[in-house]
Amino acid sequence: MGRHNKLNKGQQRRVRQNMQKRLATREIKAEAEWSADQLGSMESATVISRFGQHADIETSDGEILRCNMRRTAGSLVTGDFVAFRRAPQNEKGLQGVIEAVEERTSLLTRPDMYDGIKPVAANIDQIFVVSSPLPAFSSQIIDRYLVACEDIGIRPVIVLNKADLLDDTIRPYIEERLDVYRKIGYQVAMVSAAKASGIDQLTELMADNVSIFVGQSGVGKSSLVNTILPQADIVTADVSSNSGLGQHTTTVARLHRLPNNAALIDSPGIREFGLWHIEADKVTWAFRDFRPFIGGCKFRDCKHLTDPGCALQQAVLEEKLDAERLENYHRIIDSLEKK
Repeated sequence: MGRHNKLNKGQQRRVRQNMQKRLATREIKAEAEWSADQLGSMESATVISRFGQHADIETSDGEILRCNMRRTAGSLVTGDFVAFRRAPQNEKGLQGVIEAVEERTSLLTRPDMYDGIKPVAANIDQIFVVSSPLPAFSSQIIDRYLVACEDIGIRPVIVLNKADLLDDTIRPYIEERLDVYRKIGYQVAMVSAAKASGIDQLTELMADNVSIFVGQSGVGKSSLVNTILPQADIVTADVSSNSGLGQHTTTVARLHRLPNNAALIDSPGIREFGLWHIEADKVTWAFRDFRPFIGGCKFRDCKHLTDPGCALQQAVLEEKLDAERLENYHRIIDSLEKK
């Protein structure tokens, strides 16, 4: 037992190729039910959820259809905009064929054991970065999420959940940290899922946007999602009967519609969203408040520590930059170097 049971890269590749062949064969059988002239004209839709070689899509008039995916359509994730054709009748639970995926405005990914980086959701407008006073407030974790958001170009909103638990001991520090983010230009919301306070502000921020919630374990992210979207914890039990892939429902991202032209993508897999693939110079740029000082250091390879003539350290001394943000930056850089 032990490491000898692990597949080497060549074996992993063959396993993946065999799996793809099986999926392709299954797809050909499904497509064979309809010839090209039987399918309807091309229409636009949004992917609500993806299960193996099938996806649930929402048409422009709000109809939900389960469709097969052409191999030529490429990678497909929740939130994708697609072109599809309707089938003449329901065959094996399928109601159409997805022909193509439109260009994405944004893409959220997570690390994957087989593929390195796996896409999770597309065309997201904003990410709610959830923190809380308990179990422990961490500006470093917030900064890690902010760096990831800046890198992929999705607008972050900082949410302090469990605001009702703020007491005189921790309130001054947390208020001070949140003010730093406000001054940098980030939207901040203070809410309590347990007391249902501040939820109106969140739903207003969600209007006309596709949003997603991220946060460490224990901050109450799921409670917030369930408060905003009570039906979000309903498991799609019909997945296994339609696709035979029911065992993956726990990691399936699903798009939910809300009032005010808002949408929320919910997925347990997104908790792993982070900094596994960002280079050090991109991390520096992703600290938005550092940008006016980048390039002003005496030495080009300045590490922004005790280097002489460091523009960032000078800005901290002159109180133009926040000292804790610079500390968090170095912790992030250290964690990338240790990978």
